[in-house]
Amino acid sequence: MNSEELAWKIRRHAIEMTHLSKGSHIGSILSVADIIAILYADVLHIDPQNAQMEDRDRIILSKGHAGAAIYAALAEKGFFPISELSTHYSNGSRLSGHVSHKGVPGVEFSTGSLGHGLPVATGMAYAAKLQHKKHHIYVVIGDGELNEGSNWEAMMFAHHFKLDNLTVIIDYNKMQSLTFCEETISLKFLDEKIRSFGFNIIDIDGHNHDELRKSFKTSFDNKSPTCIIANTIKGEGIPFMENNILWHYRSPQGEEYIAAVSELEKIKR
Repeated sequence: MNSEELAWKIRRHAIEMTHLSKGSHIGSILSVADIIAILYADVLHIDPQNAQMEDRDRIILSKGHAGAAIYAALAEKGFFPISELSTHYSNGSRLSGHVSHKGVPGVEFSTGSLGHGLPVATGMAYAAKLQHKKHHIYVVIGDGELNEGSNWEAMMFAHHFKLDNLTVIIDYNKMQSLTFCEETISLKFLDEKIRSFGFNIIDIDGHNHDELRKSFKTSFDNKSPTCIIANTIKGEGIPFMENNILWHYRSPQGEEYIAAVSELEKIKR
């Protein structure tokens, strides 16, 4: 399955999952769908038949509220049955609303309290260096999440210890919770900020699969971690959800559900 098809399936599953559960965060899930699709289709060294193999790449979704995107990708890759996605966010399900590693093959770390994913990923990358391991660590974080100081501490650590086995992907959709990032705490000159912390910077269209694919293949001469700033649109793929604050917490029901499915059918790969 190519990345474009996987991205469509992630979006379609996500609409169904949030519809059935009446769960939140569909805007964030749609925003990150292309990033997750590229990682699982073209980048990660993983094996659904051996989810804990020692040399697997590690991926952490720090913006855990978009966990449905990870669950959908894992199901499509064969880590667990696709039919289980219908249990998302329901009582007793292992597919919790915020992504959880408890009993879910392929999930490395439970997240939801923002600002935790990057520090943990940095620790994983440092441990791999100390043990002379070759696997790579990827962490996807939200732009609003950058309000948390723990991220900047982790960046300093990553640069100091030359963690070139760490790639950070920022889902830069310019929105957080109930407003825009600019109205909360400005992230102006984001690329310059992170570059000043010693990271290699790649600034791309986070929905362009060619740009995403190329960014993960880009190599640098210096021993520094990399940050991909993926410019995205919250709610991407469903026009009436795009850049609409309402869809951070709202779930598609009734006519809105029918309309969302219809919009996705128009762009089916």
